[in-house]
Amino acid sequence: MFRTALRTVLAHKARLLMTVLAVMLGVAFVSGTLVFTDTLGNAFNKQSAKSYKDVAVSVTTYASGDKAPDGTEPPAGLSPEILDKIGAIDGVASVTPRVDGFAGVADPDGKLIGNGWSNTGTNFAPGENGKDPAYDFSEGTGPTEAGQVALDKDTASRGEYKVGGPVRVATNGPVKEYTLSGIFTTEDGAVNAGGSLVLFEPSVAQKLYLKPGYFQTANVTAAPGASDTKIRGEIESLVPDDSEVQTGKQLADQQAADIERELSGINQMLLAFAAIALFVGIFLISNTFTMLVAQRTKELALLRAVGASRRQVKRSVMAEALIVGLVASTIGFVLGVGLAVGLRSAMGQFGAKVPAGPLMITPVAVAAAFGVGVVITLIAAWLPARRAAKIPPVAAMSSVHAVATMKSLVLRNSIGAVLTLIGAAGIIAGAGMGKDGKFIIGAGAFFSLVGIIVLIPLLSRPIIALVQPLLNRLYGVAGKLAGQNAVRNPRRTGATASALAIGLTLVTGLTTVGVTLGTAIDKMTTDNIKADYMVTMAGGGDGLDESAVKALEKAPGVSAVSPQRASYLVINGKDTSASGVTPGDIQQLLTLKTKTGSLDSLSGDAIAVDSDTAKSRGWKTGDTVKVTYADDKTARLKIGATYEPNEFVSPALISTDLVAPHEENSFTPEVYVSMDGGATETNELALVDALGDNPAISVADQQDIRNQFGGMINTALNIMYGLLGMALIIAVLGVVNTLAMSVFERQQEIGMLRAIGLDRRRVKRMIRLEAVVISVFGALVGVGLGTFLAWAIGETIRDSIPGYVLVLPWERIGIFLVLAGLVGVLAALWPARSAAKLNMLTAIKTE
Repeated sequence: MFRTALRTVLAHKARLLMTVLAVMLGVAFVSGTLVFTDTLGNAFNKQSAKSYKDVAVSVTTYASGDKAPDGTEPPAGLSPEILDKIGAIDGVASVTPRVDGFAGVADPDGKLIGNGWSNTGTNFAPGENGKDPAYDFSEGTGPTEAGQVALDKDTASRGEYKVGGPVRVATNGPVKEYTLSGIFTTEDGAVNAGGSLVLFEPSVAQKLYLKPGYFQTANVTAAPGASDTKIRGEIESLVPDDSEVQTGKQLADQQAADIERELSGINQMLLAFAAIALFVGIFLISNTFTMLVAQRTKELALLRAVGASRRQVKRSVMAEALIVGLVASTIGFVLGVGLAVGLRSAMGQFGAKVPAGPLMITPVAVAAAFGVGVVITLIAAWLPARRAAKIPPVAAMSSVHAVATMKSLVLRNSIGAVLTLIGAAGIIAGAGMGKDGKFIIGAGAFFSLVGIIVLIPLLSRPIIALVQPLLNRLYGVAGKLAGQNAVRNPRRTGATASALAIGLTLVTGLTTVGVTLGTAIDKMTTDNIKADYMVTMAGGGDGLDESAVKALEKAPGVSAVSPQRASYLVINGKDTSASGVTPGDIQQLLTLKTKTGSLDSLSGDAIAVDSDTAKSRGWKTGDTVKVTYADDKTARLKIGATYEPNEFVSPALISTDLVAPHEENSFTPEVYVSMDGGATETNELALVDALGDNPAISVADQQDIRNQFGGMINTALNIMYGLLGMALIIAVLGVVNTLAMSVFERQQEIGMLRAIGLDRRRVKRMIRLEAVVISVFGALVGVGLGTFLAWAIGETIRDSIPGYVLVLPWERIGIFLVLAGLVGVLAALWPARSAAKLNMLTAIKTE
C-alpha cells in the first residue's frame, strides 16, 4: 500500500502542488521564526558575555545615601570617597565609574540620529594607561577637556563628523558645540539598537546628569585569583542600601534572561500568525485530499475489490499525506532558514545593528518545523482518508463521485449550529463583562469561527442564491452556470470560502478596532488641545530643561505658553499627581471644563483638582488643604476650582511659581504653545530658532500630534496586515486549487457546453465568475464575523477610552470585498485558461 501511495503522489504531482505550497509557507514561517530568534538570542547573549567579560562586580545606585548635616538628601550616586574605598578593597584591580543620560547628535540634515530613547551620553573613564576598557578608538582619543566629546563609529559616519571638527550635542538643555576628539567602536546595546553614544569628559558628564563628583554606576575589575563573591560582599557594606551589587556573571546572566524575555514576545507573535496560516492551510489540504479521493473512486473501489481492507485504503491515503507533508516540510524548512537570514539583514537596513554570530539551527527548530508540517498534513487528510475507507466496492464502481449522505449533512449542520450559538453567547457575555470579559470573548470567538466554518456549506446556497439573479442578468448563460457550479458541491465551496473567511475575520476585526481607537484618540486630541504646538523631547523618554521653557516664552509671536510639569504632592496626607502649569495661559492651551470655581485662582495660593478626585476625597471649592512638596516643606492652599477629568493633565493643577522653588530637578514632558497667526511655517521656524535648532526637541503642530497618537495604531495595523498576508496567500491557493480540481472533474461537461455553442470566452467567464462568487462569499462571512468580534472587543475597552464609539470602516470593508473579488479573478486565470483550451471531442469522451 505504501508503494501504491507513492505512485499515486507521483501520478498527481500537479494536483498536490497547492497543498505542498500551503504547508511549505506555514513551515517556512515557523522554522524562520525559531531560527531567527535563536540566532538573535545567541548573538546578543555572546555580546552580553563579552561586554562583562572583565567585570568582576557591578554597582548600580538607585537611591540617595544618608541625609547631609543640613537635613537635605544628596542625589543618588557614588561619591569619590566610596569609590576610593571600593578601589582599596583587597583583590580589586580597578574601578570604572559611569554616569549617563540623554545626548543627541544631528545628521547633516539637522535630524536626530536615532530615535530618542537610544541616544545616550556617558563619561570617558580612562584607566592608568589612559584608555577606557569599554571602548576601542579607531581614530583620535577620548575627551580629556571640557570642550571635547567622542562619538561611536556609526554615529560619526551617519553625521559625517571628522576628528577635530565641531559637533553640536543636545541634552535636555540648550544645544552646545564641542570638538570631536575621537571615534570609537562599542558593543553598547543602545548603539546596536540604532542609537548613538557620546562620551564626555567626566566632570562635564557629572554636571549634565547628576552632580559634580558623583557617579551612578561602577564596574570593578578583580586581580588574578581574587574572589568575585568576596569582593561583592565587601562592596555591599560600603554603598547605599538601595544599591544593586552584582557579579559580572550575574549581570551577564540577567541580561541574557532579559534578552530572551524580549525575544519571546516577538517569537510568540510570529508563531501565532504562523499558526493562523497553518489553520487556514488545513482547509486547503483537506479540500485537496477530499477531491482526490472523489476523483479516484473507481481506483479505490478496485483496490477494495481485489482484497484491500478499509484500514489499508485509509493507510494508503494517509501515506500520501505523509509523503506530501515530508516534502513540503523539507522545502519549507530551507525557505525558513532563508527567511531568518533575510529578517536579520532587514534589521540592519532599518538601523538596528545585529551583533555578528553564526546562524543557529537547533534541533528544536528542525523538530518543530517537520513536526508541524507533517502533523498538520496528516490531520487535514484524516477525514478524507476515513471517507475513502468507507467506500463500498460495488457502490463505488457504479458512481464516479462519492455523494455525501443526508444524514452526514444534517449531523454536520447540527454540530455547526450548536458551536456557533455557544460561541455567540460567549462573545455577548464577554462583551457585557467589560474589561474582565476578554478571555470569554476569545473562547467565544474560537467556537464561533469553528461553528461558522462547519456551517459554511449550508450558508453557501441561500447567500449565493441572492446574487444568482444578478449573475443571470449581467452575464447570461455564463453567469447562470457559474452560480450553479458554486453551489453544486457545497462542501468544496465551503472549504474554499472558509480559508478566506478566517483571514477576513481577523483583518476586519483588527481594522475595525484600530480605526475606532484611532478615531477616539483623534477626537480626544482635537477636543482637548487648543494649543498650536506641543514641544517635547524626541523619543519622549526625557523631560525638557527649564531653559527650554524660558526660551519658548521669549520666542517672537508667542501668545501663550505653559509647561505640563510633572509634580508629586502629598495633599492632606495622600500622594497626588499634579501638573505644574502657567495660570492664565493653560486655559488658552487646553480645554479644561470647569465644574466649580475658577481656574484664574491658580495665580494665587490655590490649586485645582478634577471632579473625580474631589468627590473621592470629600473636597469642595473653598476648602483649605495641607500640601507637602518634594522637599518636605508644607503649605496651606485653597481649592480654587474643580474641573472635568482630562487625559492631558494630572488630577491636580498647581502654578509652576508655587511648585518650582521646591523641586531642584523638575520633569517637564511637554510644553504647549499658542502663537499669533496660529500654526504656520514661519511660527514653527521661530520656535525652532528659539530652542537653538535643537535636533533632540520636537515641535509638533496639531496634525503632528494627531499623527503621533494615531500613527502607532496605523503602524501596528500595517504589521498585522503584512503578517496576515501569508494566510490570505494560502487562501488564494485554495481558490486556485478548487477551481483547477473543478475543471478537471467537469471536463466532459465543459466539452458538452462547447459542443452546443458556449465559446471559449464565455467558458473563461464562467470559471472566473465562479471564483469571484466563492471568494466574495467567504469575504462576506469574514467581514460579518470580524465586525461582530470588533464590537465585543470594543466593549471591553470602552471605559478606559473617553469618547469611545464603534466606527465601522466602510471604505476599508469595501476595499476588502473588492480585493476578494480580485483574488477570485486572479485565482481563476490558470483554471479558466485550461478549461477554455479543452478539446471538446476529447473532453466528451473523458470518463
